[in-house]
Amino acid sequence: MWCRAMARRKHSAPRRGSLGVRPRKRSTEFVPRVKSWPLVRLDPPRPLGFLGYKAGMTHLYMIDDREGSPTYEQEIFVPATVIETPPMIPLATRFYIATVAGLKILTEVWADEVPDDLEVQRRIKSLKIGKDSREKALRKLEGLKDDEIARITLLLASQPKLTGGVGKKTPDIIEVKISEGEGIKDYAFNILGKALSISQIFKPGQFIDVIGVTKGKGFQGVVKRFGVKELPRWTKHRKGSRRIGARSPGMGTISTVPQAGQTGFHRRTELNKRILIIGNEGSKITPVSGFPHYGVIRSEYIVVKGSVQGTPKRPLVLRWPVRPPRWTPEAPPKITYVSLESKI
Repeated sequence: MWCRAMARRKHSAPRRGSLGVRPRKRSTEFVPRVKSWPLVRLDPPRPLGFLGYKAGMTHLYMIDDREGSPTYEQEIFVPATVIETPPMIPLATRFYIATVAGLKILTEVWADEVPDDLEVQRRIKSLKIGKDSREKALRKLEGLKDDEIARITLLLASQPKLTGGVGKKTPDIIEVKISEGEGIKDYAFNILGKALSISQIFKPGQFIDVIGVTKGKGFQGVVKRFGVKELPRWTKHRKGSRRIGARSPGMGTISTVPQAGQTGFHRRTELNKRILIIGNEGSKITPVSGFPHYGVIRSEYIVVKGSVQGTPKRPLVLRWPVRPPRWTPEAPPKITYVSLESKI
């Protein structure tokens, strides 16, 4: 029988969930591997990435410096995320050559010595540190020209024990590409074993990409996982309003049909997050009672605009932007107030 409810029934709707983030499975590791690097040339050359630990969020006031904005040259409220970035130690330099099957490691040059308190043996059991490995690597590079080397990277080790909230000694190691520039090979040799700070790579005001693992939510249903509309409970769905009914085709389920499964703890990339502050005095950014589930800031830190993925203490890889925005600020933002109120 025809009724008004049937007349208002919707027969089509956009699909739920993006196919661009499939498969929605758990990340294999806490520290993500960077899959692509921007093609930039910097003088002097420098690494294009750094590792930090998420501390928490706060808010601040700044002068809007984007021309064309309705609030241009006015004071605006901005939520921000604090990431603690203790200095990193370059352990080794890798040289890649281009082959038919892609990039291949030609050789490695390890530092002659690293700080004793770094405790890198917790992560790498057999270290190649010493002059013997350095001499063998240099012999392989003697007959190569600069244009025959496709990529030069650094193995950087973090120092989480210098932070105020991570609470571990084992360093996290990431591989970071060195930008193109004059004297890149000499830079790759001279930087080994020396402390590298965040201010040597980034500057306030520029945009970066944040790569990390999101907050895990476990096994969830389709309503929470994909935002599928819950069925009405007062008619035929008393046995389950959050289920999915019949699927087609009958021989199987289409891969695009929303289904229950792992939610969260996925590797994701946040593009173009602006750096507002780079500092080394934790008392200027730490709230009165510390950041919840983290503590106080004791090392260098950066403050980025907006939120980033992950829980407190989650390692995040900070990278030069692969798709930078058209607007490039000429000067660092002017910060007028930073909140130090308790976040508990």
